[in-house]
Amino acid sequence: MLAATATVAPPNLAPAMLSWADVLPYRGDLLRYARRKLMDPSLAEDLVHDVFEAVATGRAAFGGRSALRTWLVGILKHKIVDLVRERAAHEPLADTNDDGFPSTAGLVSEQPGPDEQVACRQRLDQALARLESLTPGVRQAFELRVLQERSTEEVCSTLAISEDNLFVRLHRARRALAA
Repeated sequence: MLAATATVAPPNLAPAMLSWADVLPYRGDLLRYARRKLMDPSLAEDLVHDVFEAVATGRAAFGGRSALRTWLVGILKHKIVDLVRERAAHEPLADTNDDGFPSTAGLVSEQPGPDEQVACRQRLDQALARLESLTPGVRQAFELRVLQERSTEEVCSTLAISEDNLFVRLHRARRALAA
C-alpha cells in the first residue's frame, strides 16, 4: 500500500493541463512502490524515470477518470510487468558446461547436510530449554496458542484470562525465546 502523504490531483485535469508540478509530488510514492516490488533501488529509479518520460512525451495521457496517483502507479505496474517479461525471455533454459552438456551445478540436494542437522538440533535444544525456563502461565499461553495453534478465544477461556493478558504473555514468551 502506498503512503497517502501526497496530495490527490483534481479528477478534472485534462492531459494538456498536466505539468511537472502536478506529477513530481508522486515521485517518492512511486519509488517506494517500485523498490518494494523490485528489490533493486537503481532499477526502481530507472522505471520511475520511464514513467515520467512516458508522461512528458505524451505516450501516456491522463484522462482524469481516476486519481493522478492511481494512474501513475498503473503505468509503473505495467513497466514492472514489461521488465519481468523481458528478463524472462532472456534467461537461459539450462546451464551448460564447456562440453555443451547440461551442467550438474544446479542439482543440489534439498536435504540439509550433517553439519546443518547438528546445528538445527542444537538450536532446537536451546529453544526447548528456554521454553522450560518460562514461568508456568507464560509457557502455557505460548504452548496453547503457538505450538498447538488454538484460537485466541479458546486459549483465553482455557486459562481464564483476557485477550490483553494473553497478548502480554505471548509477547513475554517470544522476547524470552528470542534472547
